[in-house]
Amino acid sequence: MSSSTYTRYELLRTFRNTRFFLFSLGFPLVLYFVIAAPNRGDQDFGGTGIPAPLYYMVGLASFGAMMAAISSGARIASERAVGWNRQLRITPLPAWAYLRTKVLTAYVLALTSILLLYAAGIVLGVSIPLGEWVAMTALMLVGLIPFAALGILIGHLLTPDAIGPVLGGTVSLLALLGGTWFPITSGALHAIAQGLPSYWLVQASRVGVGGHGWGATGWLVIAAWSVVLCGLAGWAYRRDTKRV
Repeated sequence: MSSSTYTRYELLRTFRNTRFFLFSLGFPLVLYFVIAAPNRGDQDFGGTGIPAPLYYMVGLASFGAMMAAISSGARIASERAVGWNRQLRITPLPAWAYLRTKVLTAYVLALTSILLLYAAGIVLGVSIPLGEWVAMTALMLVGLIPFAALGILIGHLLTPDAIGPVLGGTVSLLALLGGTWFPITSGALHAIAQGLPSYWLVQASRVGVGGHGWGATGWLVIAAWSVVLCGLAGWAYRRDTKRV
């Protein structure tokens, strides 16, 4: 199987999996309408000067993108359980092509989630300059690197029975500490949060509400987590391929 054929097949298979597609992309979208729609007339949410639909849109965009990127692990675990990965290893498909395709699929899902939430925000009256849309999206895509690697890592370590609770718990904890639901601005939790990639992913999304993106600390945290998790994902894949 060639690299391009496998990539095309993987993308088609992912988007044809209706249950997975709706859960990964539909949940943040439904949650946005449930939370933001009743407050669409609030133009000064919590005294921030930010309209409620915009405030919730940027927060859920980071949450949805993170969940979509990590959820690639569930597909990997399922493939391992039915022996699909073993079949791939007897084809000429290189290991780098397999890993690249998994990352690409995670990114396509994450970007789709982001764009759907942007569309939902526009429906509820969100309007920001084009440059802020582009800057926010670009920075979030960089911030997703460690999460795409994390999905590959846990997908090669866990079984389908175990991965659901682990994925749900991991995403919920990272979102909470990252400040998706409410900002953590001081204390020990703030210090912990600044060392997590989810915090900087949320900061990237807040470019859309006048945030300044990342300073040196943010770039260093994302780079460090990306290197560590990419290394561990490669290790987990090699470990899995050595099994009889």
